[in-house]
Amino acid sequence: MKIKGTPLSVPEVDMTPMIDVVFQLIAFFMVLSKFDQEKVDERVTLPKDQLARPPIVKRESAFTLNFGFERDKQGAITDPTPYIFDGDQKFTVDTVRSRLRQEAAFYKAIGRNVEDVTVEIRADALVQSGLVQELIQICQERDIEFQRFALKATQKSEF
Repeated sequence: MKIKGTPLSVPEVDMTPMIDVVFQLIAFFMVLSKFDQEKVDERVTLPKDQLARPPIVKRESAFTLNFGFERDKQGAITDPTPYIFDGDQKFTVDTVRSRLRQEAAFYKAIGRNVEDVTVEIRADALVQSGLVQELIQICQERDIEFQRFALKATQKSEF
């Protein structure tokens, strides 16, 4: 008695779920990297400047201060006092010293020279320049000692 053999077939793997997962990961990391690059606050509307250019290389030691106003969902200012926003916290120019001391202590604790740390100030277009200068002077005080500053502005579009 002769037994008929069945032809061998290679099982096919459905790659559709794998491709879906890969595209979801790509989208996730694209969104994550965009938020990581800029520490922006929607309460700050930057001034337009013809000469504004983003840095070519990301700064190694830097932190961002968002300086603006409380605004409603339409963008109207609800409180005329300018605040320095740090996540859920907000400070006035007079009350920000303790937060700046904490930031300086952090950089000292990780072995960074505080004078080499860049303070990026994203000031709203309506914040008086004198208040920005006062904030810079506070950053330079003896017990804080930041020396490098970068002011952020939006680049004027050519369109």
